[in-house]
Amino acid sequence: GYEKDRPRSIWPYRDWVIRAINADMPYDQFTVEQLAGDMLPHATQDQRVATGFHRNTMLNEEGGIDPLEFRFYAMVDRVATTGLVWMGLTTGCAQCHSHKYDPISHTDYYRLMALLNNADEPDLILEDAATLTRQQELASSIAKLESQLPSKFPPDGGDGSEVEQRLRHFQEQFTKWLEAERQAAVKWTVLPVTQLETNLPRLEVLDDGSIFSTGDITKRDVFTLQFDLSQMPEPVTALRLEVLPDDRLPAQGPGRCYYEGRQGDFFLSELNAQVNGAKVPFASGSHSYGKISIGNGSADAANVFDGEGSTGWSTSGQEGRANHLVLNFEQAIPAEGELQIEMIFERHFAASLGRFRISATTAKPLVAAKPYPAEIESLLAKSPDSVTEEEMQQLQRQYLYIAPELAEDRKPIENLKKQIPEPVTSLVMQERPADNPRPTSRHHRGEYLSTREDVSAGVPKLFDPLPESEPANRLTFARWLVSDRNPLVGRVTVNRSWRTFFGDGLVRTNGDYGTQSKPPPHPELLDWLAVEFMENGWSIKRLHRLIVTSRTYQQSSELTPELLKRDPANELLARGPRYWIDAELDSDGMLSAAGLLSHKMLGASVYPPQPESVTALAYGNSAWPISQGEERYRRSLYTFSKRTAPFAAFAVFDAPSGENCLARRDRSNTPLQALTLLNDEMYLEMARSLAQRVVQNAADDIEVQATAIFRRLVTRPPSLEELSALVEFYQTQKHRLEQGELSADKITGQENSNAELAAWTMVARAVMNLDEAVIKP
Repeated sequence: GYEKDRPRSIWPYRDWVIRAINADMPYDQFTVEQLAGDMLPHATQDQRVATGFHRNTMLNEEGGIDPLEFRFYAMVDRVATTGLVWMGLTTGCAQCHSHKYDPISHTDYYRLMALLNNADEPDLILEDAATLTRQQELASSIAKLESQLPSKFPPDGGDGSEVEQRLRHFQEQFTKWLEAERQAAVKWTVLPVTQLETNLPRLEVLDDGSIFSTGDITKRDVFTLQFDLSQMPEPVTALRLEVLPDDRLPAQGPGRCYYEGRQGDFFLSELNAQVNGAKVPFASGSHSYGKISIGNGSADAANVFDGEGSTGWSTSGQEGRANHLVLNFEQAIPAEGELQIEMIFERHFAASLGRFRISATTAKPLVAAKPYPAEIESLLAKSPDSVTEEEMQQLQRQYLYIAPELAEDRKPIENLKKQIPEPVTSLVMQERPADNPRPTSRHHRGEYLSTREDVSAGVPKLFDPLPESEPANRLTFARWLVSDRNPLVGRVTVNRSWRTFFGDGLVRTNGDYGTQSKPPPHPELLDWLAVEFMENGWSIKRLHRLIVTSRTYQQSSELTPELLKRDPANELLARGPRYWIDAELDSDGMLSAAGLLSHKMLGASVYPPQPESVTALAYGNSAWPISQGEERYRRSLYTFSKRTAPFAAFAVFDAPSGENCLARRDRSNTPLQALTLLNDEMYLEMARSLAQRVVQNAADDIEVQATAIFRRLVTRPPSLEELSALVEFYQTQKHRLEQGELSADKITGQENSNAELAAWTMVARAVMNLDEAVIKP
């Protein structure tokens, strides 16, 4: 939503919402799973996906930001959204200070924030059947081609068949490579960690000796690590830093870069070493791979000990893969005491390592990083007698992937690897471990940098408190929201549903049920609906059925002079509702009337037609790849949303940009709306399709055809006067088309169109612009 506004994957959350609504999931369950699904016992994948609700906040990926600052702004949004959606309160008023008549104090605001603030924000990799099937198919094809590589080796020209010559030649060359690499292999020992310190991230040692980073990161992270050298048999000559992938990291790591740059990237600015308090310099460095993500700067291994924070080592472009860095000491260091390593990650964006491992060697002379994975070097350093058959096959596979004789034969394999689909992901919330909570402070004047005392998590004091027997966290809060302790959720929810059907809620100030709001004219009705809703299983479908089958809803919306005088705003519900239909519903209704609407459910977002200039003005001149076939006519719910360039046709009809959660939409009536209905490519397709249906299906009678168009768009038959006007309009336009005054192709947007189709298209466009086509009668 900020400058970059890059695409992010959260459509699985939308699919979860659709399935939940269609299944009439009880609203209390609907609430708990969205606010704290990850904290439920044995949380399912769907329950974790549901927590994407609070990941819809804006995400800043601009260069040079402080990620913790914009995380604070996201938390401000989450507090405001939670208060608005479930409590009908404008909690944001207390962000900066307390107000004289506001029962929610400044401290209460941050106590509410603390309830939501103890979660990390990972991308959840989903088990998608279609993606998994495709991955397995490609893996099988790759394995088959790999098994054929030995038989593709050039023949040696000796005895036997061609296949025997190829296999013999492969074995000979592999044996030579193996012997040469074994002689050059270095034995590395993983150093045992004795102490870990950081400025903010939390480090833990895993079973394989690697170190994993969790928690928040900053633009300058410093890891201080201590290792025991006593297990080394001789003085240490070099260190090896392995950067390792992990499914828990962005793009599988090895780095934790997320907000800016490439996800999964890292930037190691400096690596300093001390032994027993004395600094020990490095003489040289090398790496298995190095590349900087931004600019053309060097990624040389020596950058990490040049004393310059602006230079460093990175493996950009190889996210999800292991690499390593080797550093040689100027002089061997004694195998005793403590080795302290200081790793500095300093960049204009937060990019520290997520998983890594440090090893040492006593090898002489200077050693260098190998062009293959560290685990291969470990196998090469083993005694030949101790290498298992499986390990030998692993070494053979490594040779097959570097043998120059097989360069051409490896290309089909590389092509297949490029076709492996990326897994589907969704943005979720994940509660932090109990032993690593995130503190929440009160921010003086609501400013990020003006932190004061820490606050404890809890609800505002005007409400009944959270149960003392439960921890003050998101799950307890979510359950409290839909319990008898909270008087608001039932009322807020039924009022929102009432507004959906009547155009305004029983409480007109939809986002404010506080003391300064406008009291409802029917408080007993609001209370009765809320109790009826809660006592009948929190069923949204039952609530909607109750409303639409009521005599109040079904009465006429006709406004007489007497009713206008007695109840001008319809607060007393003396007549039926009449209001502008939301943009998305209007579009879906017209697609349905035209026979184009796709009833396909779920899946990734689609891109209906819109002017190219809409997204061209956004950052990076991002493309809008117009969907084809059925995807072009999906329900508006599936339209891709870009906050810096909202879908044009919806924005014209007052659809919000999604930058904030709103209690209600603005409703306007502007010339742009009429022009959109007349000229927008999407609406033109609807008009043309409706005209084609009439020409093909209706009787060869102008009045019957005109009536068919009118009924499909307005849902009633035309009056005699309206029918006469439609017929006259059709005949006039058809005559002009036949005389060449108008172009049928331009009117229909389709080549080789005839006058009849073009004239009916113009009729359809005219009817689409009637008030009754876009207003609930």
